[in-house]
Amino acid sequence: MKKLLFAVPLVLLAGLVAVFALTIDRDPSLVRSVLIDRPAPDFTLAAVEGLDVPGFATASLSGAPTVVNVFASWCIPCRDEHPLLERLKADTGVRLFGINHSDVPENARAFLAELGNPYDAIGADRDRRVSIDWGVYGVPETFVVDRSGTIIFKHVGPLTEAAIATQLLPALERAGL
Repeated sequence: MKKLLFAVPLVLLAGLVAVFALTIDRDPSLVRSVLIDRPAPDFTLAAVEGLDVPGFATASLSGAPTVVNVFASWCIPCRDEHPLLERLKADTGVRLFGINHSDVPENARAFLAELGNPYDAIGADRDRRVSIDWGVYGVPETFVVDRSGTIIFKHVGPLTEAAIATQLLPALERAGL
């Protein structure tokens, strides 16, 4: 009986190690959102104070394919992906909306003044409520919303040139861009 009591924790530990070993190298951008193929959540976000672009709401997402990017000034990967968002906007003309996640207006303004503002609209999500409704794990995250307002794609983490070419652009094509 003592051997059995000793073996049970070892078997449980071996099982946990096996689970971690099998999942450790998985790409976090492959996390499938429960919102895929569902309408965007109901929300309204005010504009970031002092920016010359409006905020936006659920209704703003209908009518044309839209890329929604969740970002923050304090997010280092957001800084890395920003030039790619500017290039995406310049190359495709896609509507690009930003959700400014848990940020103060002056920092968001400084971030965009330094790096450029490719966004057509930016909503201030200071309390992270809308980000939670969108199923955001952390910043940056990027979504593609089709012309009917349905989320059809989610990318977790910073966009890369490869992710744009192999995932985001095909999703935009499916969205009707």
